[in-house]
Amino acid sequence: MPEVDTPQMPFPPPPLPDVVGARERTVHVVTHPEATHHVEGLVGGVHDSDLTAAGVRQALRLAAALRARLPRDAAVDLVTSDLLRTRRTATAIGEALGVAPRLDARLRESSYGEAGGRPQEWLDARFVPPPAVGDRLRHDLGVAGAETRLDVALRVYAATTDLLHHDIDHQVVVTHGFAATFVVAAWIGMPVEAAGHVTFPVPSGSITTLREDGFFHNRGVLSVGDVAHLDEGR
Repeated sequence: MPEVDTPQMPFPPPPLPDVVGARERTVHVVTHPEATHHVEGLVGGVHDSDLTAAGVRQALRLAAALRARLPRDAAVDLVTSDLLRTRRTATAIGEALGVAPRLDARLRESSYGEAGGRPQEWLDARFVPPPAVGDRLRHDLGVAGAETRLDVALRVYAATTDLLHHDIDHQVVVTHGFAATFVVAAWIGMPVEAAGHVTFPVPSGSITTLREDGFFHNRGVLSVGDVAHLDEGR
């Protein structure tokens, strides 16, 4: 896991147009589908689990859904977490869109330290939930080596900032359920210091669609956690 410095205030600014430039664009935030740690009852995080057979089928449905949504002649930028389950998802998407995925370790899921890959019950017995008030960003989860919310926010904000510096109409980000929250928070311009409570709950195999219009340059969240494409009957 790449090390992330935890700066004191002020934090880096969110990637609004004054930081990354203004342009009409659409960003599709994808969460990987079913992985082996889901069905085995193991802690995920940076534990490098693979897609299940069902997850592979779901990745193909994700890819087909994105192919149907994007113009055939559109240039597409595809970036993914470097963990196996997201890489395999991005590979399916890349084959459908005719583009090679770029790897960015900053888009990994939150690390649960020594709990990663252990039975979920092991983590549940040690996990210290964050307080309702107070410094939730730096809260210690009670597990050695686990990232704080601030650790995850800083690296995902940085990855999103770099992504939005690309001058391209359509971008696809393949990441994980918790990390996806900070892609969306960065997109809407939420300051890092305000991200202690934010959550955009999204299921596995989902697509969240973000849009910046070319006239007002508003940052829209058009859909969150869409999984209609995973319907077996579709």
